[in-house]
Amino acid sequence: MMMRTIVYPLTKKGCQQAVTMALLTSLLAAPLGATTVSAQGSCLCTSEKTIQHEQSLSSKLAVGENRILSKQQIQMLWEGIDEDFSPANAVDAVQAALPKKEYETLFPMRLGSQQWHHFNKSKKDYNDQQGDYYSYENLIGAVRLVANIKYKVNYREGNPSAQEIFRLDKKGKTETLIVRSADYNSVEHKNKPIVSRIVDFGSFLNEGLEKDRKRDLAALLANLSHETGGGWDKAPGGELRWGLYWNENIAGRTGQNKSSFVDPASSKEFPGFPDKRYYGRGPIMLSWNFNYGLMSAIIYGDKNVLLKNPESVVADGKLGFATAILFWMTPQAPKPSAHDVMVGRWKPSADEIARGLHPAGFGVSIMVLNGLEANLDETNGAIKRRAGHYRDITSRMGIDVSAEKVDTLGMQPF
Repeated sequence: MMMRTIVYPLTKKGCQQAVTMALLTSLLAAPLGATTVSAQGSCLCTSEKTIQHEQSLSSKLAVGENRILSKQQIQMLWEGIDEDFSPANAVDAVQAALPKKEYETLFPMRLGSQQWHHFNKSKKDYNDQQGDYYSYENLIGAVRLVANIKYKVNYREGNPSAQEIFRLDKKGKTETLIVRSADYNSVEHKNKPIVSRIVDFGSFLNEGLEKDRKRDLAALLANLSHETGGGWDKAPGGELRWGLYWNENIAGRTGQNKSSFVDPASSKEFPGFPDKRYYGRGPIMLSWNFNYGLMSAIIYGDKNVLLKNPESVVADGKLGFATAILFWMTPQAPKPSAHDVMVGRWKPSADEIARGLHPAGFGVSIMVLNGLEANLDETNGAIKRRAGHYRDITSRMGIDVSAEKVDTLGMQPF
């Protein structure tokens, strides 16, 4: 994931750029107000007055409002549009790493497949209209969708919770303000410098060594397969063939868990709608109002699309995969993104090494997604399934991971 940091206003002393940083506050894992790690790098001073002026125009947008940018504005405010991270290149990268035939061989019992229908047609709640939710076409469609998006967080220096969040539709060259915290322009903060962080989601499978790009996709699919798996030890074809079987939390769907999953601390920015519940849906089991709202804002430029219709994550497999890829690629401070761990961008700190969070690889990716599975080997069923899927997928890709640490034994949470 390509990330940059720029400090506004851009002065000779204050002009900074940093590469390879933890992005954003923990909006995907927690409501607004969590802390963010920052770093400083070399000076990159350009057209100070113009950038400050353009930044001022962006900040005058209302939440949900957008504006079309010129090429010059995109270069100044978004560091341009890198053609290496185009949707077409992102799709090519996935198809090269895992062709459709191999994908369908790996997941024959995926929700809505022919074999899924054959197995479930006599079951009580069988839906003969269920489409192929986890189809290869939906995966490719999701990759194409997110690769057209760049994402930027501006926050007031010294207070990461005072922030604005923007998206850029690369094809339409349109910038949209999707979130502004209530205190961003407060008397206390309005004159403080702005730190800006950018991510291009088109970098998925488009950075790092070839083997690491394949490992990245394999790790994503392996973790999703565990979260959505429907197999058991003696399941027909073997347990690993039953990955991507579910797309909805059963307790949430049936009402056994009646929680609305609306977090009061984030309900002002991402209000829940009456009679809507934000339990786990899709391949990543997207949960909570703030996650639905933020994902909606990133994908559509409107936080209310998924807040009003959380059920659409279950109805649309392309949308479901898109939420999973965005979640996979976005750091959640103090944790790195799982993507950064797998492609070799993340380097553990001394404290992380002391917690056993090394070497970078599949085991650490588990800790990024679920710290509750700390200090476990493959005698644990969850770790066994995750690791089993990972070995299975990488084997299909022709990648040897026999020397990689694939469990969490000896690891503590971030």
